[in-house]
Amino acid sequence: MKVILLTILQCFLLASGQVCFKLAVEKITKFQFSWAYFIDILTNWCLLASGVCLISATVLWGFILKHFEFSVAYPITAFAYVFGVLAAIFIFHETVSLTRWLGVVLIILGVILIAK
Repeated sequence: MKVILLTILQCFLLASGQVCFKLAVEKITKFQFSWAYFIDILTNWCLLASGVCLISATVLWGFILKHFEFSVAYPITAFAYVFGVLAAIFIFHETVSLTRWLGVVLIILGVILIAK
């Protein structure tokens, strides 16, 4: 059970990092070779949050790989897709098709089967 919860947390951090990265790149203006452009990049808080989330997810993944079976942990990483779909709906206000919802249900069922 511990491996499942840790891997789901890792998936959440990974998906959060990707969401923050998307928000960051949407704020970036057209490339200009100027100090103002690079200062805008360096002060982009969404980009910083993305890096923190992705680095945290990587460190946690290293811990998971060291202490748990790969054949259990790795398939659970598909759960990141579930968080991605939820972010698409609640953050980016996208419409999710029925087939994608079916995929989400299958992923959740797969994680349940792996857990048993």
